[in-house]
Amino acid sequence: MRSSAIAATGLCSLLLALPWQTAAAPLFATSDRCIACHNGLTSPAGRDISFGYSWRPSMMANAARDPYWQAAVRRETLDHPQASAAIQDECSACHMPMTRYQARAAGGKGRIFAHLGATTPNALLAQDGVSCSICHRIGPQKLGSRGSFTGGFVVDTTRARGRRRVFGPYALTRGLDGVMRSASEFQPEKSLHVQRSEICASCHTLFTHALGPGGKQLGALPEQVPYLEWKHSAYRDVRSCQSCHMPVVQDSVPIASVLGEPREGFSRHVFRGGNFFIPRLLNRYRLEQGVRALPQELEAGSRRATDHLQAAAARLRIARVHADAGVLEAEIKVTNLAGHKLPTAYPSRRAWLHVTMRDGAGRVLFESGAVSSDGSIRGNDNDADRGRFEPHHAVIDRPDKVQIYEAIMADHEGKVTTGLLRGVRFIKDNRVLPDGFDKTSAGDDVAVRGAAATDGDFTAGQDRVRYRVPLGDGKGPIRIDAALIYQPIGHRWAVNLADYRAAEPARFVAYYRAMSSSSWVVLARASATWAPPPAPPASAPTE
Repeated sequence: MRSSAIAATGLCSLLLALPWQTAAAPLFATSDRCIACHNGLTSPAGRDISFGYSWRPSMMANAARDPYWQAAVRRETLDHPQASAAIQDECSACHMPMTRYQARAAGGKGRIFAHLGATTPNALLAQDGVSCSICHRIGPQKLGSRGSFTGGFVVDTTRARGRRRVFGPYALTRGLDGVMRSASEFQPEKSLHVQRSEICASCHTLFTHALGPGGKQLGALPEQVPYLEWKHSAYRDVRSCQSCHMPVVQDSVPIASVLGEPREGFSRHVFRGGNFFIPRLLNRYRLEQGVRALPQELEAGSRRATDHLQAAAARLRIARVHADAGVLEAEIKVTNLAGHKLPTAYPSRRAWLHVTMRDGAGRVLFESGAVSSDGSIRGNDNDADRGRFEPHHAVIDRPDKVQIYEAIMADHEGKVTTGLLRGVRFIKDNRVLPDGFDKTSAGDDVAVRGAAATDGDFTAGQDRVRYRVPLGDGKGPIRIDAALIYQPIGHRWAVNLADYRAAEPARFVAYYRAMSSSSWVVLARASATWAPPPAPPASAPTE
């Protein structure tokens, strides 16, 4: 074992001498340092569980390459030019965290646009997104507290190079400790905080501050708070973020290709989440965006996200169908299977019900929530008019009413906006609540907003919507088809960027228009059939 460790150490030292390894940053390192020894891994069943192949197509790896994020940041700097440096600093905290943390440690601010497309060591580190040596260098200090949110995690900057710690859930033997230290220049240390939701919360709990004329702060907005939603749910004592988004391999497996020892409870680094669309878009425009993941990796990443959404996000059921006085009524129940609101996180995300009723001849008697090829929802007030929004509905009795589960922001004048630094509050938030979520006791940061707050059918874990449709001359049986559709970037959030004359918004709008027909996915389906009761038998004639 000792001689093998020495040989492996020599191999890793040789790797460090290669040209692509000489630009190591003082506090962090690019992912190639780690992937060299943590790829080529398979489970006993032959499934690839490599760290690198799993991570590279993820939104974590591509956080800095995400063209929608780049466009959104550019929009904010154009809306608030006097705050451009501060905006880039805050937005880089979780999308370019390594270079931002280094800049902060040196007394500076994080930058974004200076790193895009550049090949300097700092730019390459920035383009590595949320990489190995950022997550595994975050210490346990402050985690779960308000101060850790919006990228407020703590990384030790005091230790000398070669002694800086990286945290993981396993203790290493002395030989393996030496191999890792030689390969990465970090000191491995066991700490279970890397398996807790609080480490994820540091970047997935974000508060933005609305800016008015002259850069004056007008208020704070809980831009995305899935961790706080989870804390107010029944899942807080049952499942962690990692248990869903980094599924555990059930077998004991080596997690390094160099002297890897079998480990129990290894979490796959797939980071499956709610965004299947951007990996698909990055695959199509990979050369323009400098994507490192292979096409098949990006396709697999997008498919993993889609499969997870369709298996574990929601359930749909048509609970009751009956007719009275020529009106057909169907009650549709949406159940949230996730440990946070559905959808959660960035407010461009939305889910909605598409319901169709057809008579026995196949004629459409009613349809609500159809999606157009440009990604817009037919009948949605907000897609039709940026100044309006579709309210929450308890009853839908017209085709131009659509049940859309979403968060709608308003600025300080009460106007609907998709500008994060214009938003001061949510005027609608009817995203489906997780199990155990009490909307009457929820704090302001996770509160239900709008008509859903008083809807008795909008409760913990579910929503019930009644559809009432006049039968007219429709002949039975009547078939009812319902689908819950999800879109990571809603139509209005994309097309509003067309107002901005800058490279990043223009590029993303062009991308979105080219791919809008694949910007959505069906999460769940349900069907039912209603038939009129048979006519009573004619009575026998009397003599």
